[in-house]
Amino acid sequence: MRNTEQLRRAIRRATLPLALISGAGAAVATPVAQSPRPEARPAVVVLASSLRPQSRPADVSPSQEAPVTLAQATSNEAFNRWIRDFRTRAQAQGITDATLSNAFSDIRYNADVIRRDRNQSEFTKTLWDYLDSAVSDSRVSNGKAALREHAAILDEIEARYGVEKEVVVAVWGLESAYGEVRGDTPIIGALATLAFDGRRGSFFESQLVAALEILQNGDTTPQNMTGSWAGAMGHTQFIPTSYLSYAVDFRSDGRRDIWSDDPTDALASTAAYLKNFGWVQGQPWGVEVRVPDGFDYTQASRKITRSPAQWAADGVVAMNGQPVPDHGSASILLPAGAQGAAFMIFKNFEVIERYNTADAYVIGVGHLSDRIAGKAPIQASWPRGDRALRFAEREELQRRLTRAGFSTQGVDGRIGPNTIDAIRSYQRANGLVPDGYASLRLLERLR
Repeated sequence: MRNTEQLRRAIRRATLPLALISGAGAAVATPVAQSPRPEARPAVVVLASSLRPQSRPADVSPSQEAPVTLAQATSNEAFNRWIRDFRTRAQAQGITDATLSNAFSDIRYNADVIRRDRNQSEFTKTLWDYLDSAVSDSRVSNGKAALREHAAILDEIEARYGVEKEVVVAVWGLESAYGEVRGDTPIIGALATLAFDGRRGSFFESQLVAALEILQNGDTTPQNMTGSWAGAMGHTQFIPTSYLSYAVDFRSDGRRDIWSDDPTDALASTAAYLKNFGWVQGQPWGVEVRVPDGFDYTQASRKITRSPAQWAADGVVAMNGQPVPDHGSASILLPAGAQGAAFMIFKNFEVIERYNTADAYVIGVGHLSDRIAGKAPIQASWPRGDRALRFAEREELQRRLTRAGFSTQGVDGRIGPNTIDAIRSYQRANGLVPDGYASLRLLERLR
């Protein structure tokens, strides 16, 4: 068995954290994978290499960094005025002067946070490309090693909350590479800068007040409260309001410590979060299935639920040809249309969505947990010749569908239920398989 340091070195070499970015409507600008919270469903999988700050190269000294600009100096002056006003608002919400003075003792406007917020370029990835990384051999191997390393505490967590330990470890793996990349940006300064910036000021100010409440409760110190530039913290990347609502003190030592090298409280908090939203112990997130020739693809909808036996009567069976065991009512999900894998998804799929609503993320967590538990890879092939539509192309697809008489009920670049219904109507009218899949091939046909 690897010792702790060997495990950390292996993870650092082989595993990178993943970050998803939604198309529109997310609560923290576009990042959605960095904290457990409900978000609008993103239109496609869009990945960023990392939402965490990169450390300064070893050969660059502070004196070689870019000088403070006049605009930044002006921002610092306005930022300081904003802090004075904010203190009054925070005190009205119960934050003490001592907490505020300690937290704001040496913070400055963080221009790098704003640059990161402004410059989140859209790097699109298909679901299969995402899963190649999210459930890579190295991530599976490192997950199994983490499971062994922390077996005792994970068994305790599973016994207390009824959430399978493999699922908790899978969330840990996707959020911070099993604790190796938790982010090192000071949270108070980042949230204050984002709240001052005003683009999503009310949201970030609420997160800032929550972060100050965490400090006031004594769970950590301003120096130790670090995380992503967008305010997510710890091994499993909780934002402050989610921390206040769902983090737990598993060892009853008086602190809910998700920041230390010991992941106990963070892993327990993740299990507590999933339990709170209705996790069903023993139920899979989903099962890969086969659909029959002539399958009515309009039945592949989250709105349509049936028992596995009812789906089997319509020819939808497990990959071994047998009916899926009765884990409760289920829907059929075709994330890549008729040309990719099909899944029968259960309530626990919806529970994982509360952590991150991207289908890709949920499938990533679910399938990674399956692989960590020793189950087989996804068996169906993917349409690897396809690429994901860019945001502008999704908007174009919606406009062209609407002009052709298949209204998407608006143009927002998000492939939601209205757009899927419009695609299916267009496909049926043109003799195509009505799987509702927004592909580049479909856009080219509409052109």
